[in-house]
Amino acid sequence: MTQYETFIKIRRELHQIPEIGYKEFKTQTYLLNYLQSLPSERIDIRPWRTGVFVKVHGTNSSKIIGYRADIDGLPISEETNLPFQSIHEGYMHACGHDFHMSIALGVLTKLVNDPIKDDVLFMFQPAEEGPGGAEPMLMSDIFLNWKPDLIMALHIAPEYPVGTIATKEGLLFANTSELFIDLTGKGGHAAYPHNTNDMVVAACSLVTQLQSIVSRNVDPLDSAVITIGKITGGTVQNIIAEKARLEGTIRTLSVESMDKVKERIEAIVKGVEIGYSCQTLIDYGSMYYQVYNHEVSTREFMEFVQNQTDIHLIECKEAMTGEDFGYMIKDIPGFMFWLGVDSEYGLHHSKLTPNEEAIGKAIELISGYLNWKSK
Repeated sequence: MTQYETFIKIRRELHQIPEIGYKEFKTQTYLLNYLQSLPSERIDIRPWRTGVFVKVHGTNSSKIIGYRADIDGLPISEETNLPFQSIHEGYMHACGHDFHMSIALGVLTKLVNDPIKDDVLFMFQPAEEGPGGAEPMLMSDIFLNWKPDLIMALHIAPEYPVGTIATKEGLLFANTSELFIDLTGKGGHAAYPHNTNDMVVAACSLVTQLQSIVSRNVDPLDSAVITIGKITGGTVQNIIAEKARLEGTIRTLSVESMDKVKERIEAIVKGVEIGYSCQTLIDYGSMYYQVYNHEVSTREFMEFVQNQTDIHLIECKEAMTGEDFGYMIKDIPGFMFWLGVDSEYGLHHSKLTPNEEAIGKAIELISGYLNWKSK
């Protein structure tokens, strides 16, 4: 795998400079510097916000194949103790986007040096983790002028060993939505609760009530998750809280269930507003459409993978994971797949350490598929 050491080095350098959505300034500069070092005869490079479009021209193109790599990091303090650990305190590539970028650059470089028949559009997309970069990227003039006929992407999977590809036809990732609920009442002295409207009590009641939605309002044969991951409220121990805030996420396996869950959240929040004499505000933040793999193109890709001697294909189950790549394959045929990277720690964990051997295997597999698909 020595021919892929360059892209392992690139991964490590990108790993050191994680940046959150639409703040990927150093990342974009790094990508542009590398891209501009390649022979220019066959590529067009177009920056977009903090991302980049790159079109690699084929020898006799009849279609455009799209390939997406997300580029943002997460607000997580890294605890890997790697020699190339993040130099941006409080931020980390804890979802593998450093892998995604280095693999995309590896495939792109192979296509520049050994062109295939068709054009390939590489999209280095910002803000996948939030507030969502896929949908606005799709609406850009650059994308509309270079709109692909087929589009694909991967995501690292810590739970699978290196050399494993996992995917399926149809639903792969869930519909997801952020959830923020603000409660405002009347604060006061802890000794005089009867003169206040305590928002800590209201928030705790609301959290409990929200948990009844999945068990009592969603079809048991469907699936949904409502998670409140953060609660803030109050200032000190002897002052009754005037304000509280819940932050969470909603995940469903159908669009209909997402609508139903939101309808019930709004009804319950309205009840808390009346019952606790307070004001409420709901913000759904970023919403991601389900990743629904196109049946024909996914099956075709799976058959290609099955014929590779050093790759093991798994037909996996759908996951409650969210991914804004779903917007890209909503109206364009395409698919996403999991790439095994064999890490003890999972996605969004401060100790995530993917196995770098997966980088070369992915570059080889994707380049081979694009070459085969282009014939």
